[in-house]
Amino acid sequence: MKAGFPQRRQRRLRRSPITRRLVRETYLSADHLIAPIFVEEELDDFTPIPSMPGISRVPEHALAREITEIARDGVKAVMLFGISHHKDADGTDTMDPGGLMARMVRVAKQAVPEMLVITDNCFCEYTTHGHCGIYRDGAVHNDLTLARLGRQAVVAIEAGADMVAPSAMMDGQVAAIRRALDEAGHPEAPIMAYAAKFASAFYGPFRSAAGCDLAGDRLAYQMDSANGREALLEALLDETEGADLLMVKPALAYLDVLARLRDRTLLPLACYQVGGEYAMIRFAAQAGALDEATTARECLLAMKRAGADLIISYYARRAVRERWLSDP
Repeated sequence: MKAGFPQRRQRRLRRSPITRRLVRETYLSADHLIAPIFVEEELDDFTPIPSMPGISRVPEHALAREITEIARDGVKAVMLFGISHHKDADGTDTMDPGGLMARMVRVAKQAVPEMLVITDNCFCEYTTHGHCGIYRDGAVHNDLTLARLGRQAVVAIEAGADMVAPSAMMDGQVAAIRRALDEAGHPEAPIMAYAAKFASAFYGPFRSAAGCDLAGDRLAYQMDSANGREALLEALLDETEGADLLMVKPALAYLDVLARLRDRTLLPLACYQVGGEYAMIRFAAQAGALDEATTARECLLAMKRAGADLIISYYARRAVRERWLSDP
């Protein structure tokens, strides 16, 4: 040994698979993953989404079978996104107990009662204009949207949803939904707030998948990607309004926000590995540039390490079924 060689050798605990697992700080399991599902009414068969290879729109008539297979794979929670054929200016189908959102929930819960079913509560998938709220005179009207978000959440919970996830990024949306749920007799219904939802280019594949492209943008209500402190403020405001969980979306480009938020709140945190993040890995793997399983696992671990308790990911099903989460 050379004189003065450091006595601290970090490699001592890396030589054996057993010692690596013993000292590992971050773990992934099926308990941490939520699978998003796109459900389209009046669709005859599964329709592949070109911008998200391996992901398809699910016909409404096949949803029960799909939920059963997802549960068989070992996934324990799903988030439902509806692709409506009954759009209007105000997204009224989402507030109808017989509408697509309510029907999806009922079918999912009847198929696998123990599956945790979460609804995405917004309007972009159900409106002719594609915005996330009530559109009047060239702008989204925040306060008109709040009342409708409240009604939408009540419909979801009364259809059997286990949790609602408001994603419209309206000021005061969590308080409005909490009040509506409480007044309707659902004080135990939890809210997962899209607390820091950035106006991101990574949403491109989702918008084509969910049929919610629009002329223009959502910069007036989704967050500026340059703002980290404002993201913390948005999230902490949702906490004071009664959110039970807080979400950062997208995930990979905003791990700094996730980590900083973890230091500011004791609430459970979620992040959303969005369509663009999935597509980058998937297309790179198809080109032979990356190993898909190890790259996806590394990204999911980064999200957990940054502070996420839950991860919404298009890789959830494959990661669990194909045992990507197992220790290498």
